[in-house]
Amino acid sequence: MASFLIAGVLSIVMCGSVKPLASQTQPNAVERKIVTRVEAEYPETLKRLYIGGVVRVEVVVGPNGTVQTTELLGGNPILGQSAMKAIKQWKYASAAAKEKLVVQLEFDPHR
Repeated sequence: MASFLIAGVLSIVMCGSVKPLASQTQPNAVERKIVTRVEAEYPETLKRLYIGGVVRVEVVVGPNGTVQTTELLGGNPILGQSAMKAIKQWKYASAAAKEKLVVQLEFDPHR
């Protein structure tokens, strides 16, 4: 029964990426400074099962530095939800215009 449950969880979390990171980044782009950063919560179930990985999220930041939208580009969908929840609380430095960024977060179950 336990191996069936683990196999089910693994099949859910092994969904592939939606878009490759390379197509979302611009070379020589200046990173917008993060003023306030909230860390993503690591879902306890995945941490206990040693399921981790890298999550890529597209973030639209308004001129005033608030996060307007987030979209999961790749990685584990459960970790992605946790990452997007945290990123929505981030505050960036003000800028002249709206900006689209790609944020990459790593979830390491061994830390």
